Amino acid sequence: MKPTITIDFVSDIACPWCAVGFGNLSQAMSQLEMVVDFKVHFRAFQLNPHMPPGGQDAMEHLTQKYGLSLEQVKTNQAQIRARALEAGFVFHPEGRKRVYNTFNSHRLLYWAANECDLDKQAALKKELLNTYFCLAVSLDDEKNVLDAVARAGLDKVRARKILASDEFTAEVKAEEQFYKNMGIQSVPSLILNEEYLLQGAQEPESLISAFEQLIM
Repeated sequence: MKPTITIDFVSDIACPWCAVGFGNLSQAMSQLEMVVDFKVHFRAFQLNPHMPPGGQDAMEHLTQKYGLSLEQVKTNQAQIRARALEAGFVFHPEGRKRVYNTFNSHRLLYWAANECDLDKQAALKKELLNTYFCLAVSLDDEKNVLDAVARAGLDKVRARKILASDEFTAEVKAEEQFYKNMGIQSVPSLILNEEYLLQGAQEPESLISAFEQLIM
């Protein structure tokens, strides 16, 4: 019987390094799938919980938040696009135009995990990241979000009802607070077997090494 490794993947849709981390984790797990069962649960974290409807120009947001020049931001974005490509995500060549509030996306991810299964949640996570960074379209536009739901093989009618209500609002807020109380301040953060913390977009080789240590 194969051992099981549980992974709580704390992340945000608005985080490009979370897309890199997602892709790297997928690559690492594929290398060990014959000897390990993985149970991955994506957990909510908002980088910009107070972002208003309509969002903010991405370059404006990044220069203001991190105190960088426009040229520094462009250089960083090019480096992230290269890392994302290695991880399996083809980011839009012009980058995302705006930064959006991601709370509704987290509500849908919570629904996918709890009413469907973790595989469906992972599929939705990937498609929401694709929507945000690869298609580079608005997360405020319900059609774009529902298109991601459909690509993930989930029920658009149910998703639309969730978006029109406050369903899973309390649960997502509680989940966010739980991980903040644990000391999570940056994402991606991976918690292995509810005990070991890995932070940042780890390379596949580093993840494989960590997983192998857990099953020795």
